[in-house]
Amino acid sequence: MTTPAAGTAPEAPDAPSAGPASAAASASDRPARRIPGAVWAALGIVYVVWGSTYLGIRVVVHDLPPFLSAGTRFVTAAVLLAGVIAWRQGPAALKVSPRQLASAVAVGLLLILGGNGLVVLAETSVPSGLAALLVAVVPVWVVVLKAVSGDRPSLGGTVGVLLGLAGLAVLTLPGLSGEVQLGGVLLVVVAALSWSVGSFASSRIPMPANPFTASVYEMLAGGLAGLGVGLVRGEQHGLDLAAVPGSAWFALGYLIVFGSLIAFTAYAWLLQTAPVSLVATYAYVNPVVAVALGALILNESLTWSIALGGAIVVAGVWAIVSTERRG
Repeated sequence: MTTPAAGTAPEAPDAPSAGPASAAASASDRPARRIPGAVWAALGIVYVVWGSTYLGIRVVVHDLPPFLSAGTRFVTAAVLLAGVIAWRQGPAALKVSPRQLASAVAVGLLLILGGNGLVVLAETSVPSGLAALLVAVVPVWVVVLKAVSGDRPSLGGTVGVLLGLAGLAVLTLPGLSGEVQLGGVLLVVVAALSWSVGSFASSRIPMPANPFTASVYEMLAGGLAGLGVGLVRGEQHGLDLAAVPGSAWFALGYLIVFGSLIAFTAYAWLLQTAPVSLVATYAYVNPVVAVALGALILNESLTWSIALGGAIVVAGVWAIVSTERRG
């Protein structure tokens, strides 16, 4: 999982309300239908890099403890991103109000600790491709949360939710049949719910205006909490860093630099530059990339339940994203 809140059609935290000028600009942009090459390049980064993070996590947890490695990843990424912000925009760009800080911390705990942390823990026993497909249900949960809050979903959204839940049921079969640990499958389901709640809440509470600044505090809060959980679990006992192979360190570095910095920067830029409906397509491309990489590099088996359940989930997410596009 990744840092920014990924709803069905996410908006940048500092996106201004659409006034007449912005509405006119959007309307004038629609007829051209030409997507700049830079947008496709950034979208490709989000597609491939975020899809590959599940593979990276699987490699890391083979030799490093889950919460300590995840906490290290996000604390390091937060410090690096804060340095970049201070360098490019000045230290004042990192200033936030107490309410904004509290909101960012809460969202960070939901996204980073609950969402990403539980996925990392689950991948000690669950294949990376299956984890990615289970996480792909996030847009479904977001639609459900919107419905609970009084935002009635469209017909397409309802169909997407039903398909997503059906696909989720099929994807749990490997755990029920004993092919993978059921506990790991359930951890990913809880992680997806936590990520969904964080995504849903981030658009309804006072977040920092700068999305990069918000990400710094989210990653810092979630990363520090992850380190704390790792220490409480005793993950430091028996850990010999000198014995950790280079592949694990390389994967951790990849997650820090590419997963938490480059891909997030590309994502945040896309939210301000490209149609949200286009950006949201990552939700059904990432799991396909993750499954392919898991099968090709880690020789993860592609069972009929994973293939069928994944196809149903992707279809459900496509229905939701398509509905958001028309809306």
